[in-house]
Amino acid sequence: MTGLGTLPGVLAPGVTALALVAGVVALAATRRPAVALGVLLDLLLAAGLLRLAAEPTWTSLATAAAVVLLRRLIGAGLRAGGRALSAASVARPARDRWRPAA
Repeated sequence: MTGLGTLPGVLAPGVTALALVAGVVALAATRRPAVALGVLLDLLLAAGLLRLAAEPTWTSLATAAAVVLLRRLIGAGLRAGGRALSAASVARPARDRWRPAA
């Protein structure tokens, strides 16, 4: 047990609730789902680490590891999808390539 006693375990549900609120606020402020999802997952990781500090069990370790894995996979997917989307939006359709610019 840590020197903090059960305090991290008590704070973890509050951090989880604040993660949801912060994710919604980030989405409303930036209108970018990738940013909001990053904020949400980072704070959920913080809550998982608090649970791990309060009671180091295999379940709390697996929860924290799952959030880290989810964060990495979603981040990689968003980066790959963003490149494909931006490349498609920049390319002009074939029917417009031979039209003179107005």
